[in-house]
Amino acid sequence: MRLNWKKALPWAFYDWANSAYAMTMLSGLFPVFFSDFWTPKGTPAQDSTFRLGVANSTAGIIVAALAPVLGAIADRGGARRRFLLFFATLGVAMTASLHFVVQGNWFAALMIYVAATVGFSGANIFYDSLLVTVADEKEFDIVSALGYGLGYLGGGLLFLFIVMMVKDPAKFGFADTSAAARFAFVLTGIWWAIFSVPLFLWVKEPKIEGQKVPARQAIGAGLRQLVETFRHIYGMKTVFLFLLAYWLYIDGVDTIVLMATDYGKALGFDSQKLITALLMTQFVGFPAAIVFGKIGERFGARRAIFIGLAVYTGVTIWGYRMKSANEFFGLAIVIGLVQGGVQSLSRSFYARLIPKDKAGEFFGFYNMLGKFAAVQGPMFMGIVGVLTGNPRLSIFAVAALFLAGGTLLYFVREPQPSPTSA
Repeated sequence: MRLNWKKALPWAFYDWANSAYAMTMLSGLFPVFFSDFWTPKGTPAQDSTFRLGVANSTAGIIVAALAPVLGAIADRGGARRRFLLFFATLGVAMTASLHFVVQGNWFAALMIYVAATVGFSGANIFYDSLLVTVADEKEFDIVSALGYGLGYLGGGLLFLFIVMMVKDPAKFGFADTSAAARFAFVLTGIWWAIFSVPLFLWVKEPKIEGQKVPARQAIGAGLRQLVETFRHIYGMKTVFLFLLAYWLYIDGVDTIVLMATDYGKALGFDSQKLITALLMTQFVGFPAAIVFGKIGERFGARRAIFIGLAVYTGVTIWGYRMKSANEFFGLAIVIGLVQGGVQSLSRSFYARLIPKDKAGEFFGFYNMLGKFAAVQGPMFMGIVGVLTGNPRLSIFAVAALFLAGGTLLYFVREPQPSPTSA
């Protein structure tokens, strides 16, 4: 089966759209602006880290609770695109509304941030599940990698513009840096909304006879199906073991994504240098994600994931010993080389393991574990930072997650292509 670019490219382009949120909110502007603008002056750095960690964990708990139920309902009702639209709209609206939060109001900023992150993560459940409808099984690796690659490029380009705007606000017609930064949240929402349009225009769900039912029936059937899916996953030993491995190692990946900037600030690094490092990660990540997709096609996704986890383990050890902002630049480049690869190949590897007609509910569990991982990692970093007063100890401990996840992944067999995809 030849790849249908008319479906695959619009699907992958949603990563270009929503990575504006991932870059601006999760990794770049929001953590810095939360610390410098919304956190009252004189607040200890570890308290700001703790609050941000709690916010990320709260959003993770909400999405983890909703994910498998929503996935099951969407499959029964043929409503993956509709659910995606609802959550993406929530994320867009909440992101833009941060523009109106006044200085020092850290609680309001975090509540809106939680709602926006629920929208972002909830939409990704249904976006991920549509992978099986836009590509043949043999093409999962490269299409998934294309999505992450476009995401790195798109998110990086928008963030580069935002950095220029924040560094020289007068040139862009703003009174000061804070006014430019607040407008950046509006701009992020607009970018996300506009570049989501191709997916909704050209990616359709396949019509499966007898699957689509009215909304009320879909809810009841979806909830009943959820129980069956638990049993199904437990009985599919390869899927069950992979999900356990993924839960552990993606916890480490997400923790570094969510907390790296805050960690750098806790070590006393300049905000502008931290933002520059994030941009380096984005632009290195674009070609690297594509290359990892090719590596997955040639040598198998599992082997390529192992490479990424080994690099991440070294990153955490390096992060523990890091002394200067220049080292942070080096870490940013190294992370950019493997981050998109681990994420994209995990998605495509899992897509091969699951029943295609139940992609929504199975990806609901996949995203549920990812969000539970996002609960414990940031919370752990925040608690260790508060208790010890030394954030280095918390980043060093993240290495255990990569080692444990990689050990379990070793026992997961690489799926063989199905006869229909040969």
